[in-house]
Amino acid sequence: MARLMKVAIVDDEEDMRQSVSQWLALSGFDAETYASAEDALKVIGPDWPGVVITDIRMPGMDGMAFLKRLMGIDSGLPVIMITGHGDVPMAVEAMRLGAMDFMEKPFSPDRMTELAKRATQARRTTLDNRALRRDLAEGEKVMGKLIGTSEPMERLREDILDLSQADGHVLIDGETGTGKTLVAHALHATGPRAGKKFVMVSCAALTEEALSAKLFGPVEEGGLPLMEEARGGTLCLEDVEALSQSLQARLLQFINDQGAPAETRIVAICNTHGEGKTVEDALRPDLYYRLAALKITLPPLRARGEDILTLFNRMSEQFADEYGCDVPEVTAQEAAQLLQAPWPGNVRQLINVAERAVLQSRRGSGSIASLLMTDDEEAGPAAITTEGKPLKEYVESFEKMLIDNTMRRHKGSISAVMEELCLPRRTLNEKMAKYGLARADYL
Repeated sequence: MARLMKVAIVDDEEDMRQSVSQWLALSGFDAETYASAEDALKVIGPDWPGVVITDIRMPGMDGMAFLKRLMGIDSGLPVIMITGHGDVPMAVEAMRLGAMDFMEKPFSPDRMTELAKRATQARRTTLDNRALRRDLAEGEKVMGKLIGTSEPMERLREDILDLSQADGHVLIDGETGTGKTLVAHALHATGPRAGKKFVMVSCAALTEEALSAKLFGPVEEGGLPLMEEARGGTLCLEDVEALSQSLQARLLQFINDQGAPAETRIVAICNTHGEGKTVEDALRPDLYYRLAALKITLPPLRARGEDILTLFNRMSEQFADEYGCDVPEVTAQEAAQLLQAPWPGNVRQLINVAERAVLQSRRGSGSIASLLMTDDEEAGPAAITTEGKPLKEYVESFEKMLIDNTMRRHKGSISAVMEELCLPRRTLNEKMAKYGLARADYL
């Protein structure tokens, strides 16, 4: 549904305000009247959902000064000026300053209606475009958090962009710590529902009674149940496998009642992966097949190759900046250990290791290997991943990490990087091109 545009009528003459307001109201506009520019400015701000019709000659702040203030607040706001006989040169000057058009008294009500219609259509387009740009920017911001250039991550990004445009419900699964919640946000932020509500609830964090009230009502203190709050947007159910049979039945009924296409999209996150059972075991079949109409399975960190070093570098830089110390140097042996680690906790575990590496580096003690050994002992007996990689991959991953780190440290200074790594310019350029590293990203 198109948003209803307001029309602010600003004139110090009450008869003029009322006659214009009544005619526009009869023509289907939402008219508001103001006796002075000062009164109107108390209401009108950036992205105000409407247009302005104002007289030029008014006591206090006149129409020209009012126009300048409005253009300073929002240069895309359509303003129609009302002029008296002989004020046409002033109206032309107003259009030069940003007014959309002007009407000379006495004016035809039909012309006023036509100008108001054109102005509101233009305003609606401007606000819709701004909202779209904000949504796109938010989508790019969320997608930018999905760090990595490995084949599994490229496929994941493609899946997100494809499924975000669909209307069907989505099931997200994968091992713990792989970023399922981030993917849920990305699905919402990159799709047509981006400007609508994204509502999330953990099905495992509440009792059955509390979860039922939160989802379907009644809600205390006059709030809305989440099913209503998320209407038209996305409802994300984390730990969906924790839903009781009775709540599964109510959720299925809600989905069926919506029909197709669904008004509210359900994104379900499953956390049973790798625990000897599947989401099919936890959910009744009819609900499972409705939720899993579209499905995304996140790759484990150990399957993402050189993304491990990229992520470790990025997290180390963030924590070093937070704690006010240098980024710890990673040796070739430590890089190999990072690549070979099983990472049972995936990205979440890597973030913890990176933070501890920065902290122990600040103290001048410890090693990354000791941190990995501690994590492996807590997680289980496996010390390295069983997914072997050719030596060439380890060498290239370390080489890319080394060049990336050095470029960041020298803020993109090619000569400084050449000197530190003892590389001729041509070789450095070739290797940067090979690994997809661009100098502009470091400046």
